[in-house]
Amino acid sequence: MKKQYPKATTELIHNNPFQLLVATILGAQSTDAQVNKVLPSLFKKFRTPRDFTEADIETLKALIHSCGYFNQKARHIKAAAKKIQADYNGKTPASMNELVKLPGVGRKTANIVLSYGFGRDEGIAVDTHVFRLSKRLGLSKARTPEKVERDLLRIIPKKDWGIINGSFIKHGRRVCTARHPKHSECILSDLCPSRDL
Repeated sequence: MKKQYPKATTELIHNNPFQLLVATILGAQSTDAQVNKVLPSLFKKFRTPRDFTEADIETLKALIHSCGYFNQKARHIKAAAKKIQADYNGKTPASMNELVKLPGVGRKTANIVLSYGFGRDEGIAVDTHVFRLSKRLGLSKARTPEKVERDLLRIIPKKDWGIINGSFIKHGRRVCTARHPKHSECILSDLCPSRDL
């Protein structure tokens, strides 16, 4: 996977960890492509946690409407920005324990921000692609992202935690797709217990 996807990283547009946090919150139940359509205008209007704290909620909702679940996402983003501004002097926290205290931030979001925003790996972000590939490859039989992450953390060396999310996403989009996996094109087909299913 390292050789196949040497530059596997998040495709979400961002210039700093806070922007990545906002983008990742918007990415829940949406696609990176859809989120990236709204980010330039969003970040042109609101740049910092203070900007989002002071933002009119209806304006924020209008800007992110196309990402889905915009009411909840707007509230989460505004509340997370407020907490960052009040508790962390406007600086996005750089630890799992602090990130998951922010509204709308779970382990997946925190792992993405830590890995791609700070270059730190405290876990593995388990999104739909990582979840699907982990099951198909026989790396986990768990039924929740949290338990899949625990299984992956046990078997994957820590030095490789950072590449799992990005490479599994790329592989899941290009080859190991949800409905019609391309087994003949898969570099993992010799290892995959699902190849003949």
